[in-house]
Amino acid sequence: MGNLVAIVGRPNVGKSTLFNRLTKTRQAIVSSEAGTTRDRQYGKCEWNGKEFSVVDTGGWVVNSDDIFEEEIRKQVIIATEEADLVLFLCDISNGVTGWDMDVAQILRRAKLPVILVANKADDGKDLYDQYEFYKLGLGDPYPISAATGSGTGDLLDKVLEMLPEKVVDDTEDGIPRFAVVGRPNAGKSSLINAFIGEERHIVTDIAGTTRDSIYTRYDKFGFDFYLVDTAGIRRKNKVTEDLEFYSVMRSIRSIENSDVCILMLDATRGIEAQDMNIFQLIQKNNKSLVVVVNKWDLVEDKSQVVIDTFTNAIRQRMAPFVDFPIIFASALTKQRIFKVLETAKQVYLNRKARIGTTKLNEVMLPLIEAFPPPSVKGKFIKIKYVSQVPDTQIPTFVFYANLPQYVKEPYKRFLENKIRENWTLTGSPINVFIRQK
Repeated sequence: MGNLVAIVGRPNVGKSTLFNRLTKTRQAIVSSEAGTTRDRQYGKCEWNGKEFSVVDTGGWVVNSDDIFEEEIRKQVIIATEEADLVLFLCDISNGVTGWDMDVAQILRRAKLPVILVANKADDGKDLYDQYEFYKLGLGDPYPISAATGSGTGDLLDKVLEMLPEKVVDDTEDGIPRFAVVGRPNAGKSSLINAFIGEERHIVTDIAGTTRDSIYTRYDKFGFDFYLVDTAGIRRKNKVTEDLEFYSVMRSIRSIENSDVCILMLDATRGIEAQDMNIFQLIQKNNKSLVVVVNKWDLVEDKSQVVIDTFTNAIRQRMAPFVDFPIIFASALTKQRIFKVLETAKQVYLNRKARIGTTKLNEVMLPLIEAFPPPSVKGKFIKIKYVSQVPDTQIPTFVFYANLPQYVKEPYKRFLENKIRENWTLTGSPINVFIRQK
């Protein structure tokens, strides 16, 4: 079970910079204007052989002064409900603000570990200023500089020490795990209820602590799988219903703990930014995908033209990954509910597909011969051989070439498309690597 760490704090205290430092990326857009971060607020951090997920809450603030603080306050509350540990970031050069006091109060009430981080401690004399932060009542402040990285090692040691022990789940190996994800009100619960029906006795819940995923075993009508359901403190307060941030925080765990994600879209609303956020989480975690357009019963015109338009729109938004099934269904009337399960099962099998080396080379080498990689600086690239790597999370193919460094992304995509045309890997991501032969 992956642990989730959330970074909270006022605008401009350096949340994105710390996020980039921890996840070793430059993906969050860093700028000194408040509220510039958006999207891409989720990554993995590895330290001393342990991995955990990091969420930078800064990206989900609506930037207008009157509701600004209110929004951040909501996020802090959501973060305390969903994360395993909170990094509370303050700015050492500004000292303690009234707003910091407010957030500290929320965090002191929360039942989870909090580490107080005093950022922007860029030179020695700043270190004396850290003592002021004791008045927040959150224990020792950790002075760091997210920009230069000083102090972050000690901070990470502390994070690992305070993260709860991983709970080992009791799911059996070899049984697929499906997660139903989507923004609020897309019909996730209705779909799950439609699967399970009234016969609750076929359901065995493997309980974890409140923050863990609960796996519901489903075995009837020839299916056998776990539905991943993230338990947690399900507060039905209106605060959290409309927040994108909420649905993303909610989805992270389900996605990380599943093999196949069933992404629910609302037929009456089309694809929204929030759906794309969840889709990106699925991609980042290399999970297989089935898209379900729910509430199809509410659409008046069900002609093929409408279906095609809808399908093309979805594929365009999600390109370059377009090889996934799309099912038009209704959880309410149970229309095509079994099709969803059959497809998810098939997609799981595609994920596990093994293609024999001989067959791969028979099909792929003539195609490569006919369309070789473009030559670079007068050098010709020859791909001699291809094989599938055994025992990987997703189908992974290695092409052996004389000059692997010259094979660019578009050509790799060409290779991936040719593999998909010849073998059924629908719904599953694929890795294509070019190596020195």
